[in-house]
Amino acid sequence: MDMSAVDGGSGLGSGEAFAQLLDAVREQALSFRAARRVAGDIVERFRQVGIYRAFVSRRFGGLEVSPVRFLEAIEAIGHADASAGWVASFGVSALYLAALPVATLERIYASGPDVVFAGAIFPPQAVGTDGDALIVSGRWPFASGCTGASLLGVGISVPGDAGGLPRTAVVPAASARIEETWNTLGLAGTGSHDVVLDGVRVDPDWTFIRGGEASLEGAIYRYPSLALAAQVLTVVGLGCAQRALDEVMAMAAGRRSITGAPVMADRPYVQTVIGEISAQLSAARSFFYDVTHEAWAVAQGGENASEALANRVRLASTHAAQICAEVARRCFELGGIAAVQNDHILGRCMQDCAVVAQHAFMARGNYEVAGRVMLGRGGRPGYP
Repeated sequence: MDMSAVDGGSGLGSGEAFAQLLDAVREQALSFRAARRVAGDIVERFRQVGIYRAFVSRRFGGLEVSPVRFLEAIEAIGHADASAGWVASFGVSALYLAALPVATLERIYASGPDVVFAGAIFPPQAVGTDGDALIVSGRWPFASGCTGASLLGVGISVPGDAGGLPRTAVVPAASARIEETWNTLGLAGTGSHDVVLDGVRVDPDWTFIRGGEASLEGAIYRYPSLALAAQVLTVVGLGCAQRALDEVMAMAAGRRSITGAPVMADRPYVQTVIGEISAQLSAARSFFYDVTHEAWAVAQGGENASEALANRVRLASTHAAQICAEVARRCFELGGIAAVQNDHILGRCMQDCAVVAQHAFMARGNYEVAGRVMLGRGGRPGYP
């Protein structure tokens, strides 16, 4: 076994500091929603518990944890608040950055492994040149977590690039302007605003192909990175849907109808729905983590995942995200009229899970591509 695959007792996702982080996230969740961003002190606590060093190489002081350990940590944060889980999920970006030259990585991590990176890839913008430098200008939407990042990545189009995967230019956050355009029903606190650059010079060694081959050795760098990019978002939905189920079950135990009907827990239709959606959520989660373990075992063995296996990882992500949206919606229905209040937890979970399921990585259209791969008809650039 590749010893770089061993977590080494990192403790990510456990311990008193992590439990206190979850408490703080739950307490501040409504303020994230109102401010349309996760508070800076929470981002700092993500840093302290190891979210941003989780996938950084040990040679730079990182942890190189297993995918399962990271995914379970993000799922727990997503249970506390989906927006916070979404922002924390971009700790996965260290795997994107691993496609940069080693010399560039040495500069990025010169002051330590806890570098906060946020990116906005689409639409890729054509670049100019000045000698060897690229001149980058444009606007990129959906830059989740950009308000707390020290480095930003933006999608660029460089003449001569082939293969269909986007190239990303890495720039200091201070060189960009953030325009606060994010105003949504779900995942409202992610701060997924627009990033604007105007004539920023970028050395080609500070660009990489998203999903390209890593310049580092280790099992985590053999795990299918674009599939993991979908997984870290999907687990936000898993945590959030479980939160909705937990909340409606707690409500059912004591809530009486104003019409004199039995408490919710004694109503047959409530019992039926709880049983059904519990089974659906558990099955989706099991498929999700089972295929994660399978792909990780391949990486630990020194191999890259086959197209078929990477496709199953993506399929499990799509399936879980869609199931989570349905589970949260049905929990909202069980909540009755009380759940329609703006800040009610069941309404928030329904909205958040719906947005997770709308993301391009997990949207229903991915079922078609998964089927194409399974039937030997090929995927598309960036899939699986």
